[in-house]
Amino acid sequence: MEIKVILRHLRISPRKAREVVDLVRGKNAAEAKTALEFAVKRASAPVLKLLNSAVASAKHDFQIDESNLFVSKITVDEGPTLKRWHAMSRGRAYPIMKRSSHITLVLGEINPTEKKETKTEKIKEVKAVKKLKKQQKKVKKT
Repeated sequence: MEIKVILRHLRISPRKAREVVDLVRGKNAAEAKTALEFAVKRASAPVLKLLNSAVASAKHDFQIDESNLFVSKITVDEGPTLKRWHAMSRGRAYPIMKRSSHITLVLGEINPTEKKETKTEKIKEVKAVKKLKKQQKKVKKT
């Protein structure tokens, strides 16, 4: 089972964000968290928040233990660039490129287990059983 989370429009240049992302690629979730907590780069805080979100999604949606997760894929792509100008002497203007990035994180399972039923699947199953019972009652009455 793979858990995919995306962070869009992060106002840090992709080149600087890639330095942080390279620290956690391929590590298990606990090691990645520790590495990001002690990283000094500004991009480490949003990447840590993204990792925590992915782990929480895995726990809630698929009942996967955190110790069984690792960072299988993490990429930093370029987002939209805000173009600004800096006024200089004699009527000149120098461009300022305010870059942004999109970060995609995919968590994978170390030891894939059997597919566990999610809450929605259980609810659908209960509804199907109730519907069957109603149909059986109608058949018995006629």
